[in-house]
Amino acid sequence: MIKDCGAPTGFGIATKHPERVTGPVIHSTNASEEGISAKGWGPVLDYWKHKTSELEETIPENVFSLEAIKWQYTHGTRQPDAILPENWNLDFMKLSRPGQHRVQLDLFYDYQNNLNRYPVWQEYLRQNQPPILIIWGKNDAFFPEGGAQAYKRDVKNIDYHLLETGHFALEEDSPFIIKKMKAFLDREVQKLPHKI
Repeated sequence: MIKDCGAPTGFGIATKHPERVTGPVIHSTNASEEGISAKGWGPVLDYWKHKTSELEETIPENVFSLEAIKWQYTHGTRQPDAILPENWNLDFMKLSRPGQHRVQLDLFYDYQNNLNRYPVWQEYLRQNQPPILIIWGKNDAFFPEGGAQAYKRDVKNIDYHLLETGHFALEEDSPFIIKKMKAFLDREVQKLPHKI
């Protein structure tokens, strides 16, 4: 499964060694600009254009605070009160360590380079036509539904699931997602010419 910022790693392996990929399981992972939300990424998009000290203060205040991290886990979910608070508390503790805001800002700034790779990833999908399983939160504030829909332009064999939840779909829909992943992988491995 590749999710979110895992796209460069997953697609990097797939484009270099397509024979090693049975079928990607894609969970809120962009390969097109339709999957970047101006609402969710607003200050980061500004940061890409102008790396200012003001934005370097604004982004951590609005993204790495305890309330902001809780919002990332609960926004768009059906039952926000059922999401385990350990999630955002643990993330907050990790992001509060000295130097972490700088690391995260650097990662946010570097993320723009992924957009330049989108055409390469799309070409991989068109040329290789791997079966893919799409798992996407319909209410994801960072990676909107358009990112999921865009895969349909490049790949014919898609098992597509848009779930009524937020960015972290596994928090509400893990039994469904696990069942779909198992069925997808069982089906695709059976098609391989040799046993793994």
